[in-house]
Amino acid sequence: MPAVVAVGAMAMVMAQGALAASFAVSGTSFQVSSSKLSSKGLASYVQTDRSVDGKGHPVALLGIGEATLTDICQAAEVDTPVGKVVFKLTAGGPAGAVTASNLVIDGEDLAGDAVFGTAQIGRDASTLDQVGGIKGEAGKFGLQAGDIEVVDVKSHAWSATGGNFHLKGLKLNVSLDGKKCF
Repeated sequence: MPAVVAVGAMAMVMAQGALAASFAVSGTSFQVSSSKLSSKGLASYVQTDRSVDGKGHPVALLGIGEATLTDICQAAEVDTPVGKVVFKLTAGGPAGAVTASNLVIDGEDLAGDAVFGTAQIGRDASTLDQVGGIKGEAGKFGLQAGDIEVVDVKSHAWSATGGNFHLKGLKLNVSLDGKKCF
């Protein structure tokens, strides 16, 4: 019974976004793009994600507090017995903005035109306080900002988790040799 209570409590904390879910990544990175991302709060530090096979993937963990995206595209190319399949998810655009709270992205890269408000670059990762629950190891490099805006976002990531996602106009498509986000 105590184990059931502990698992339930942990699930509740993760659902509220106070604790990032930790899981083995699939071994397939994916694309994420958006015309514009705005957020109150950003915290980031370097860590390593692990695949089930034990392979390490160095990433920048990006914790984003309260995010609004004009649109979003996520695509992964996967080998299957019938050929390469593109798993693609899109939302936003004409349907309205996409919102997420306590979004955590483990990304390989991030490109776009960015504006950071009250940026602190080189802060000890264990002292980050802009996004709840996002702290790294003591002595490790970190950065954070109060407000961010990134236009023409393009990223490759290994995982993404969020406390709450609201995906207006969600479309999911799986197709042979389909078109990715970029």
